[in-house]
Amino acid sequence: QVQLVESGGGLVQPGGSLRLSCAASGRIFSIPAMGWYRQAPGKQRGLVADITSGGSTHYADSVKGRFTISRDNAKNTVYLQMADLKPEDTAVYYCNARVLWRAVVTDYWGQGTQVAVSS
Repeated sequence: QVQLVESGGGLVQPGGSLRLSCAASGRIFSIPAMGWYRQAPGKQRGLVADITSGGSTHYADSVKGRFTISRDNAKNTVYLQMADLKPEDTAVYYCNARVLWRAVVTDYWGQGTQVAVSS
């Protein structure tokens, strides 16, 4: 099994910044991809950003230029630096890791961390 532990959420004013972290541990050979998703009340969970083990990134249009995803492969950790936050960024943010172990790829999810943007 694999555990994902997230941290860094909270309440911030519009225009502010937050940094989310997610560390994976357990039965891991490699993690081909890691990402962040979010779910606002009454909406479906959607991709915010993801990153491959080689460093290729992909962002949702709504966060391009404001959010930056990065990872430390040695620590099996992914980060999401969020800047110029807007009220519409308010959501529960979930970490995702696509883990390879004994030739089997499995998606794992963190417990979620709340981000609230409000004045």
